[in-house]
Amino acid sequence: MASSLESTLTRAWLRRGPLALALWPLSLLFRLLAALRVILFRAGILQSERLPVPVIVVGNIFIGGTGKTPLTIWLVEQLRAAGLQPGVISRGHGGEGDSGPREVLPGSSAREVGDEPLLIGMRTGCPVVVGRRRAEAGRHLLESHPKVDVLVTDDGLQHYALQRDVELVLFDGRGVGNGWTLPAGPLREPPSRRRDFTVVNTPELTPALALAVGGRPYRMQLAGEYAEQLRDPQQRLPLSTLAETMAGKRIVAAAGIGNPSRFFSMLKAAGLRIEELPLPDHHDFLDDPFKDLDAELILMTEKDAVKCRQLEHLNNDPRLWVVPVTAQIDAALAAQIVEKCRGRPTA
Repeated sequence: MASSLESTLTRAWLRRGPLALALWPLSLLFRLLAALRVILFRAGILQSERLPVPVIVVGNIFIGGTGKTPLTIWLVEQLRAAGLQPGVISRGHGGEGDSGPREVLPGSSAREVGDEPLLIGMRTGCPVVVGRRRAEAGRHLLESHPKVDVLVTDDGLQHYALQRDVELVLFDGRGVGNGWTLPAGPLREPPSRRRDFTVVNTPELTPALALAVGGRPYRMQLAGEYAEQLRDPQQRLPLSTLAETMAGKRIVAAAGIGNPSRFFSMLKAAGLRIEELPLPDHHDFLDDPFKDLDAELILMTEKDAVKCRQLEHLNNDPRLWVVPVTAQIDAALAAQIVEKCRGRPTA
């Protein structure tokens, strides 16, 4: 029932149809309350904390997944290449931990810390701490890792209790949808919201899309070139080879991410003929959606894989293969972010 309602709203948010128009008065109230909240933080009535190192926020105003985790991983790698020592803080969506800060360790489970922070930690090797109060999570990380000299917060654009030095707002090919705020549209804040940099996760950045999101956007592409077996990552094949060897066989692609169609489109572009199995974002896989699936190959995202590896019955399923993706963005963006960080008083 919840999934059906979410699907109905998602479709309604892409145009200004009858449902969106009916909800439009409520969106005006939402926008007013959001603006009031920003004013209260700026006036100091609501308290906001500044940490002793530069803070970079990677977030979005479009509700749901736009590709923040791959962007965060790319940014961490770019900061490290520039000679900085980054750490990452996150809310830890999908985790069941308490509200206090918790460090992501090699033995952490996705149920404890969330699937995205666990993936970021595995891919980057940098310190990652999760917590509902991001300033507290940031303090905890800096106390535990005093060499860290810049923090990246995965999501948290609207978490104004933590002051930030650089803001990146990420969109995908859906742009701003119908351009309205919740609940009549998909936006947490209006498209005119200030930001330092705009990134659009899309194969093609058209002039119309660039105009809709604003902010002289950079284009980001997610590239997936190979798949590796879940239970034995040493077993690795290019997607083009899989497309040839598995021709005529049943291939299912599963994705428990915010926008599964993006993953499916990437696989199809690589020549794979797939059946799509979209799953809820942050799906925990305890129900084993593959148990009765008559397929010879099941492809999944890295975000899903970090949870499946921790479930023995799934980790041992030879049909399950993971498709890692890497964000490709103009290196000029990283150079400007580094320059902003080094030019701030907290640097």
